[in-house]
Amino acid sequence: MPLSRRQFVALSAPAMMTFGASSPRFLAQAAEQAKQNRRENILVVIQMSGGNDGLNTIVPYENDEYLKARPTLSISKDDVLKINDELGFHPAASGLNDLLQQNRLGIVQGIGYPNPNQSHFESMDVWHTCLRKSENRPDGWLGRAIDEMQITQKRDVPALHLGNRKQPFALTSRTHRVPSVKSLEQFRLELQKRESLKDIRSNVSFNRSDSSSLLNFVQTSTDTAIDVSQKLQAVTSSYKTDVTYPETPLGKQLKTVAQLIDADFSTRIFYVEIEGFDTHSQQAAAHTALLRQVSGALSAFLADLDEHDHGDRVLTLCFSEFGRRVTENASKGTDHGTAAPLFLAGNKVKSGLIGKHPDLNNLENGNLRHHTDFRQVYAGILKQWFNASPKEILHGNFKPVDVVKA
Repeated sequence: MPLSRRQFVALSAPAMMTFGASSPRFLAQAAEQAKQNRRENILVVIQMSGGNDGLNTIVPYENDEYLKARPTLSISKDDVLKINDELGFHPAASGLNDLLQQNRLGIVQGIGYPNPNQSHFESMDVWHTCLRKSENRPDGWLGRAIDEMQITQKRDVPALHLGNRKQPFALTSRTHRVPSVKSLEQFRLELQKRESLKDIRSNVSFNRSDSSSLLNFVQTSTDTAIDVSQKLQAVTSSYKTDVTYPETPLGKQLKTVAQLIDADFSTRIFYVEIEGFDTHSQQAAAHTALLRQVSGALSAFLADLDEHDHGDRVLTLCFSEFGRRVTENASKGTDHGTAAPLFLAGNKVKSGLIGKHPDLNNLENGNLRHHTDFRQVYAGILKQWFNASPKEILHGNFKPVDVVKA
Protein backbone atom coordinates (compact mmCIF):
# COMPACT_ATOMS: atom_id res chain seq x y z
CA MET A 1 0.00 0.00 0.00
CA PRO A 2 1.69 3.27 -1.09
CA LEU A 3 1.82 6.14 1.36
CA SER A 4 -0.47 9.05 0.59
CA ARG A 5 0.93 12.57 0.82
CA ARG A 6 -1.07 13.05 4.04
CA GLN A 7 0.40 9.92 5.60
CA PHE A 8 3.92 10.76 4.43
CA VAL A 9 3.82 14.25 5.95
CA ALA A 10 2.39 12.89 9.17
CA LEU A 11 5.03 10.20 9.46
CA SER A 12 8.06 12.11 8.27
CA ALA A 13 7.97 15.26 10.41
CA PRO A 14 8.27 13.64 13.84
CA ALA A 15 10.59 10.99 12.48
CA MET A 16 13.11 13.52 11.16
CA MET A 17 13.17 15.42 14.43
CA THR A 18 13.48 12.35 16.59
CA PHE A 19 15.64 9.94 14.61
CA GLY A 20 17.76 12.18 12.33
CA ALA A 21 19.89 10.17 9.93
CA SER A 22 18.12 6.91 10.72
CA SER A 23 14.74 8.32 9.70
CA PRO A 24 14.45 6.45 6.33
CA ARG A 25 14.52 3.12 8.14
CA PHE A 26 12.06 4.44 10.70
CA LEU A 27 9.75 5.67 7.92
CA ALA A 28 9.71 2.22 6.36
CA GLN A 29 8.87 0.65 9.70
CA ALA A 30 6.18 3.26 10.37
CA ALA A 31 4.66 2.73 6.93
CA GLU A 32 4.50 -1.01 7.54
CA GLN A 33 2.91 -0.40 10.94
CA ALA A 34 0.33 1.87 9.31
CA LYS A 35 -0.57 -0.94 6.90
CA GLN A 36 -0.99 -3.32 9.81
CA ASN A 37 -3.13 -0.82 11.69
CA ARG A 38 -5.49 -0.49 8.73
CA ARG A 39 -6.13 -4.24 8.85
CA GLU A 40 -7.11 -4.38 12.52
CA ASN A 41 -10.66 -4.25 13.84
CA ILE A 42 -11.81 -1.30 15.92
CA LEU A 43 -14.58 -0.96 18.51
CA VAL A 44 -16.36 2.36 19.11
CA VAL A 45 -18.54 2.55 22.22
CA ILE A 46 -21.34 5.10 22.57
CA GLN A 47 -22.57 5.27 26.17
CA MET A 48 -26.15 6.59 26.38
CA SER A 49 -26.11 7.73 29.99
CA GLY A 50 -29.27 8.00 32.09
CA GLY A 51 -31.30 4.96 31.06
CA ASN A 52 -32.69 5.00 27.54
CA ASP A 53 -36.40 4.22 27.19
CA GLY A 54 -36.25 1.07 25.10
CA LEU A 55 -40.02 0.83 24.69
CA ASN A 56 -40.15 4.19 22.94
CA THR A 57 -37.03 3.44 20.90
CA ILE A 58 -38.12 0.08 19.52
CA VAL A 59 -41.88 0.54 19.76
CA PRO A 60 -44.37 -2.38 20.07
CA TYR A 61 -46.95 -0.23 18.31
CA GLU A 62 -49.63 -2.94 18.02
CA ASN A 63 -49.40 -4.06 21.64
CA ASP A 64 -52.47 -3.13 23.73
CA GLU A 65 -50.52 -3.32 27.01
CA TYR A 66 -48.03 -0.78 25.71
CA LEU A 67 -50.77 1.60 24.57
CA LYS A 68 -52.63 1.34 27.89
CA ALA A 69 -49.50 1.85 29.98
CA ARG A 70 -48.59 5.03 28.11
CA PRO A 71 -51.65 7.16 27.42
CA THR A 72 -49.58 10.25 26.56
CA LEU A 73 -46.15 8.83 25.68
CA SER A 74 -47.03 5.93 23.38
CA ILE A 75 -45.94 6.27 19.74
CA SER A 76 -48.79 5.51 17.34
CA LYS A 77 -48.49 3.05 14.50
CA ASP A 78 -49.01 5.93 12.08
CA ASP A 79 -45.83 7.61 13.31
CA VAL A 80 -43.37 4.75 13.85
CA LEU A 81 -40.81 3.75 11.27
CA LYS A 82 -41.94 0.16 10.87
CA ILE A 83 -39.46 -2.67 11.22
CA ASN A 84 -42.09 -5.40 10.93
CA ASP A 85 -45.78 -5.92 11.70
CA GLU A 86 -45.25 -5.48 15.45
CA LEU A 87 -42.22 -3.26 16.04
CA GLY A 88 -40.99 0.06 14.73
CA PHE A 89 -38.47 2.81 15.42
CA HIS A 90 -39.31 6.05 17.16
CA PRO A 91 -39.88 8.57 14.32
CA ALA A 92 -36.78 10.54 15.37
CA ALA A 93 -34.56 7.49 14.77
CA SER A 94 -34.59 7.76 10.98
CA GLY A 95 -30.81 7.35 10.79
CA LEU A 96 -31.00 4.06 12.68
CA ASN A 97 -33.83 2.96 10.40
CA ASP A 98 -31.70 3.78 7.34
CA LEU A 99 -28.82 1.71 8.73
CA LEU A 100 -31.19 -1.20 9.30
CA GLN A 101 -32.41 -0.98 5.71
CA GLN A 102 -28.77 -1.05 4.62
CA ASN A 103 -28.17 -4.22 6.71
CA ARG A 104 -25.72 -2.33 8.94
CA LEU A 105 -27.60 -2.33 12.26
CA GLY A 106 -28.18 -5.08 14.77
CA ILE A 107 -30.87 -4.56 17.43
CA VAL A 108 -30.23 -6.87 20.38
CA GLN A 109 -33.46 -6.97 22.39
CA GLY A 110 -34.21 -7.79 26.03
CA ILE A 111 -30.76 -6.95 27.38
CA GLY A 112 -30.09 -6.83 31.12
CA TYR A 113 -28.58 -8.85 33.98
CA PRO A 114 -29.88 -10.87 36.96
CA ASN A 115 -31.21 -8.96 39.98
CA PRO A 116 -30.87 -5.60 38.23
CA ASN A 117 -29.89 -2.51 40.16
CA GLN A 118 -31.87 0.63 39.30
CA SER A 119 -29.29 3.10 40.58
CA HIS A 120 -27.52 4.92 37.74
CA PHE A 121 -24.12 4.62 39.37
CA GLU A 122 -24.44 1.01 40.51
CA SER A 123 -25.96 -0.28 37.27
CA MET A 124 -23.43 1.50 35.07
CA ASP A 125 -20.71 0.11 37.30
CA VAL A 126 -21.99 -3.41 36.64
CA TRP A 127 -21.91 -2.75 32.88
CA HIS A 128 -18.38 -1.34 33.15
CA THR A 129 -16.86 -4.06 35.32
CA CYS A 130 -19.14 -7.08 34.71
CA LEU A 131 -19.11 -7.52 38.49
CA ARG A 132 -21.18 -6.52 41.52
CA LYS A 133 -20.17 -3.91 44.09
CA SER A 134 -19.45 -6.63 46.65
CA GLU A 135 -16.82 -8.17 44.34
CA ASN A 136 -13.23 -7.02 43.83
CA ARG A 137 -13.24 -4.64 40.85
CA PRO A 138 -9.83 -3.10 40.17
CA ASP A 139 -10.41 -2.69 36.43
CA GLY A 140 -13.05 -2.55 33.69
CA TRP A 141 -13.95 -5.02 30.97
CA LEU A 142 -12.32 -2.97 28.22
CA GLY A 143 -9.28 -2.38 30.41
CA ARG A 144 -8.88 -6.13 30.76
CA ALA A 145 -9.31 -6.50 26.99
CA ILE A 146 -6.60 -3.89 26.46
CA ASP A 147 -4.24 -5.77 28.76
CA GLU A 148 -4.78 -8.98 26.79
CA MET A 149 -4.34 -7.33 23.39
CA GLN A 150 -1.17 -5.55 24.50
CA ILE A 151 0.47 -8.92 25.12
CA THR A 152 0.50 -9.75 21.40
CA GLN A 153 1.16 -6.25 20.07
CA LYS A 154 2.25 -3.16 21.97
CA ARG A 155 0.28 -0.02 21.14
CA ASP A 156 1.18 3.49 22.28
CA VAL A 157 -2.48 4.49 22.60
CA PRO A 158 -4.50 1.23 22.79
CA ALA A 159 -7.72 3.05 23.67
CA LEU A 160 -8.96 6.62 23.81
CA HIS A 161 -11.83 8.36 25.61
CA LEU A 162 -13.34 11.55 24.17
CA GLY A 163 -15.58 13.71 26.32
CA ASN A 164 -15.91 16.24 29.11
CA ARG A 165 -16.83 13.80 31.86
CA LYS A 166 -14.67 11.55 33.99
CA GLN A 167 -13.23 8.61 32.10
CA PRO A 168 -15.58 5.57 32.15
CA PHE A 169 -14.39 2.86 34.50
CA ALA A 170 -14.80 0.32 31.69
CA LEU A 171 -11.47 1.60 30.32
CA THR A 172 -9.56 1.23 33.59
CA SER A 173 -6.59 -1.08 33.13
CA ARG A 174 -4.20 -2.46 35.72
CA THR A 175 -1.14 -1.88 33.59
CA HIS A 176 -1.92 0.46 30.67
CA ARG A 177 -2.79 4.13 30.75
CA VAL A 178 -5.77 5.23 28.64
CA PRO A 179 -5.86 8.96 27.83
CA SER A 180 -8.93 11.18 27.69
CA VAL A 181 -9.37 14.36 25.68
CA LYS A 182 -12.21 16.84 25.26
CA SER A 183 -11.42 17.66 21.63
CA LEU A 184 -8.55 17.75 19.17
CA GLU A 185 -8.66 21.55 19.24
CA GLN A 186 -8.18 21.56 23.00
CA PHE A 187 -5.30 19.14 22.66
CA ARG A 188 -3.60 21.29 20.00
CA LEU A 189 -3.94 24.39 22.16
CA GLU A 190 -2.40 22.56 25.10
CA LEU A 191 0.57 21.49 23.01
CA GLN A 192 1.05 24.96 21.57
CA LYS A 193 1.65 26.25 25.09
CA ARG A 194 4.85 24.21 25.12
CA GLU A 195 7.90 25.90 23.60
CA SER A 196 9.54 22.77 22.25
CA LEU A 197 9.64 19.00 22.31
CA LYS A 198 12.42 19.30 24.84
CA ASP A 199 10.11 21.23 27.13
CA ILE A 200 7.46 18.52 26.80
CA ARG A 201 9.91 15.74 27.49
CA SER A 202 11.30 17.55 30.53
CA ASN A 203 7.90 17.54 32.25
CA VAL A 204 7.82 13.91 33.28
CA SER A 205 6.11 14.14 36.65
CA PHE A 206 2.99 12.01 36.85
CA ASN A 207 0.02 12.93 38.97
CA ARG A 208 -2.40 9.99 39.10
CA SER A 209 -5.26 12.26 40.11
CA ASP A 210 -4.87 13.95 36.71
CA SER A 211 -4.33 10.82 34.64
CA SER A 212 -7.37 11.56 32.46
CA SER A 213 -5.53 14.36 30.63
CA LEU A 214 -4.19 13.47 27.20
CA LEU A 215 -1.47 16.08 27.62
CA ASN A 216 -0.47 14.39 30.87
CA PHE A 217 -0.33 11.11 28.97
CA VAL A 218 1.98 12.64 26.37
CA GLN A 219 4.18 14.31 28.98
CA THR A 220 4.71 11.15 30.96
CA SER A 221 4.96 8.52 28.24
CA THR A 222 7.79 7.56 25.91
CA ASP A 223 9.23 9.64 23.09
CA THR A 224 7.20 7.50 20.73
CA ALA A 225 3.99 8.71 22.35
CA ILE A 226 5.11 12.30 21.80
CA ASP A 227 5.78 11.57 18.17
CA VAL A 228 2.32 10.05 17.94
CA SER A 229 0.86 13.30 19.23
CA GLN A 230 2.64 15.25 16.49
CA LYS A 231 1.52 12.79 13.87
CA LEU A 232 -2.03 13.15 15.14
CA GLN A 233 -1.94 16.90 14.58
CA ALA A 234 -0.47 16.61 11.10
CA VAL A 235 -2.92 13.96 9.91
CA THR A 236 -6.12 15.36 11.36
CA SER A 237 -5.40 18.88 10.11
CA SER A 238 -5.49 17.59 6.52
CA TYR A 239 -8.57 15.37 7.00
CA LYS A 240 -11.38 15.96 4.52
CA THR A 241 -14.84 14.43 4.20
CA ASP A 242 -17.92 14.99 2.05
CA VAL A 243 -20.15 13.76 4.88
CA THR A 244 -22.08 16.40 6.82
CA TYR A 245 -22.22 15.60 10.52
CA PRO A 246 -24.97 16.98 12.76
CA GLU A 247 -23.79 20.04 14.72
CA THR A 248 -24.27 18.22 18.02
CA PRO A 249 -21.80 17.20 20.73
CA LEU A 250 -22.04 13.54 19.73
CA GLY A 251 -21.71 14.40 16.05
CA LYS A 252 -18.49 16.31 16.75
CA GLN A 253 -17.09 13.49 18.89
CA LEU A 254 -17.75 10.85 16.26
CA LYS A 255 -16.23 13.04 13.56
CA THR A 256 -13.10 13.24 15.71
CA VAL A 257 -13.11 9.46 16.07
CA ALA A 258 -13.38 9.10 12.27
CA GLN A 259 -10.36 11.41 11.88
CA LEU A 260 -8.32 9.40 14.36
CA ILE A 261 -9.21 6.12 12.69
CA ASP A 262 -8.11 7.50 9.33
CA ALA A 263 -4.82 8.57 10.91
CA ASP A 264 -3.81 4.89 11.04
CA PHE A 265 -2.94 4.80 14.72
CA SER A 266 -2.91 1.49 16.53
CA THR A 267 -5.83 2.51 18.77
CA ARG A 268 -8.37 -0.33 18.87
CA ILE A 269 -11.05 1.14 21.19
CA PHE A 270 -12.71 4.56 21.17
CA TYR A 271 -15.24 5.60 23.83
CA VAL A 272 -17.73 8.52 23.69
CA GLU A 273 -20.79 9.48 25.72
CA ILE A 274 -24.12 11.24 25.39
CA GLU A 275 -26.06 12.23 28.51
CA GLY A 276 -29.69 13.10 29.21
CA PHE A 277 -31.61 9.83 29.00
CA ASP A 278 -32.93 10.07 32.58
CA THR A 279 -36.37 11.23 31.39
CA HIS A 280 -38.50 11.33 34.56
CA SER A 281 -40.68 14.20 33.36
CA GLN A 282 -41.87 15.64 30.04
CA GLN A 283 -40.10 12.83 28.27
CA ALA A 284 -41.52 13.19 24.76
CA ALA A 285 -39.55 16.22 23.56
CA ALA A 286 -36.32 15.31 25.35
CA HIS A 287 -36.29 11.73 24.14
CA THR A 288 -37.06 12.81 20.60
CA ALA A 289 -34.07 15.16 20.61
CA LEU A 290 -31.75 12.53 22.10
CA LEU A 291 -32.70 9.83 19.62
CA ARG A 292 -32.34 12.27 16.75
CA GLN A 293 -28.84 13.13 17.95
CA VAL A 294 -27.72 9.51 18.32
CA SER A 295 -29.36 8.45 15.08
CA GLY A 296 -27.99 11.31 13.00
CA ALA A 297 -24.47 11.17 14.40
CA LEU A 298 -24.17 7.39 14.02
CA SER A 299 -25.50 7.44 10.46
CA ALA A 300 -23.02 10.17 9.46
CA PHE A 301 -20.17 8.34 11.20
CA LEU A 302 -20.73 5.13 9.26
CA ALA A 303 -21.00 7.06 5.99
CA ASP A 304 -17.70 8.80 6.76
CA LEU A 305 -15.99 5.50 7.57
CA ASP A 306 -17.13 4.07 4.24
CA GLU A 307 -15.89 7.14 2.38
CA HIS A 308 -12.42 6.53 3.82
CA ASP A 309 -12.49 2.73 3.36
CA HIS A 310 -12.74 1.88 7.06
CA GLY A 311 -16.34 0.68 7.16
CA ASP A 312 -15.53 -3.02 7.22
CA ARG A 313 -13.26 -2.81 10.27
CA VAL A 314 -15.26 -0.67 12.68
CA LEU A 315 -17.99 -1.97 14.99
CA THR A 316 -20.02 0.49 17.08
CA LEU A 317 -21.79 -0.49 20.30
CA CYS A 318 -24.56 1.77 21.69
CA PHE A 319 -25.77 0.92 25.20
CA SER A 320 -27.49 2.38 28.26
CA GLU A 321 -27.31 1.24 31.89
CA PHE A 322 -30.99 0.22 32.00
CA GLY A 323 -34.35 0.87 30.36
CA ARG A 324 -37.45 2.56 31.79
CA ARG A 325 -40.57 1.28 33.53
CA VAL A 326 -43.44 0.19 31.31
CA THR A 327 -46.02 2.56 32.78
CA GLU A 328 -45.53 6.29 32.37
CA ASN A 329 -45.58 8.40 35.55
CA ALA A 330 -47.71 11.40 36.55
CA SER A 331 -45.10 13.80 35.14
CA LYS A 332 -45.44 12.44 31.60
CA GLY A 333 -42.11 10.68 31.96
CA THR A 334 -40.84 7.25 32.86
CA ASP A 335 -38.91 6.01 35.89
CA HIS A 336 -35.91 3.69 36.12
CA GLY A 337 -36.56 0.26 34.67
CA THR A 338 -34.64 -2.79 33.58
CA ALA A 339 -34.42 -4.56 30.21
CA ALA A 340 -33.84 -2.56 27.02
CA PRO A 341 -32.36 -2.99 23.53
CA LEU A 342 -28.82 -2.13 22.56
CA PHE A 343 -27.47 -1.42 19.09
CA LEU A 344 -24.53 -2.70 17.08
CA ALA A 345 -23.66 -0.83 13.90
CA GLY A 346 -21.21 -1.47 11.09
CA ASN A 347 -20.76 -3.16 7.73
CA LYS A 348 -19.93 -6.51 9.31
CA VAL A 349 -22.61 -6.71 12.01
CA LYS A 350 -25.34 -9.30 12.02
CA SER A 351 -28.18 -7.01 11.01
CA GLY A 352 -31.81 -7.03 12.10
CA LEU A 353 -33.66 -7.95 15.28
CA ILE A 354 -31.66 -10.27 17.53
CA GLY A 355 -33.74 -11.93 20.24
CA LYS A 356 -37.40 -11.42 21.04
CA HIS A 357 -38.99 -8.25 22.30
CA PRO A 358 -39.64 -8.59 26.08
CA ASP A 359 -43.13 -9.82 27.00
CA LEU A 360 -45.35 -6.99 28.25
CA ASN A 361 -47.71 -9.55 29.78
CA ASN A 362 -44.97 -11.02 31.98
CA LEU A 363 -43.57 -8.15 34.01
CA GLU A 364 -41.58 -8.18 37.25
CA ASN A 365 -42.59 -5.37 39.61
CA GLY A 366 -43.77 -3.35 36.64
CA ASN A 367 -40.55 -3.89 34.71
CA LEU A 368 -39.62 -5.86 31.63
CA ARG A 369 -37.80 -9.14 32.19
CA HIS A 370 -34.49 -9.47 30.38
CA HIS A 371 -33.68 -12.65 28.50
CA THR A 372 -30.12 -11.89 27.31
CA ASP A 373 -27.27 -10.93 29.64
CA PHE A 374 -25.29 -7.93 28.38
CA ARG A 375 -22.10 -9.92 28.96
CA GLN A 376 -23.20 -12.28 26.20
CA VAL A 377 -22.96 -9.33 23.81
CA TYR A 378 -19.57 -8.42 25.22
CA ALA A 379 -18.50 -12.05 24.75
CA GLY A 380 -19.57 -11.92 21.11
CA ILE A 381 -17.59 -8.72 20.52
CA LEU A 382 -14.49 -10.05 22.26
CA LYS A 383 -14.50 -13.43 20.55
CA GLN A 384 -15.80 -12.60 17.08
CA TRP A 385 -14.41 -9.09 16.61
CA PHE A 386 -11.19 -9.02 18.64
CA ASN A 387 -10.36 -12.75 18.75
CA ALA A 388 -9.92 -12.35 22.50
CA SER A 389 -10.80 -14.68 25.37
CA PRO A 390 -14.18 -13.72 26.88
CA LYS A 391 -13.98 -15.97 29.95
CA GLU A 392 -10.99 -14.24 31.55
CA ILE A 393 -12.06 -10.74 30.58
CA LEU A 394 -15.68 -11.14 31.70
CA HIS A 395 -14.93 -13.25 34.79
CA GLY A 396 -17.25 -16.05 33.73
CA ASN A 397 -18.68 -18.16 30.94
CA PHE A 398 -21.25 -16.29 28.86
CA LYS A 399 -22.62 -17.71 25.64
CA PRO A 400 -21.65 -15.18 22.95
CA VAL A 401 -24.38 -13.45 20.99
CA ASP A 402 -23.64 -13.61 17.27
CA VAL A 403 -22.74 -10.00 16.50
CA VAL A 404 -20.80 -10.48 13.27
CA LYS A 405 -22.05 -11.80 9.94
CA ALA A 406 -21.14 -15.39 9.25
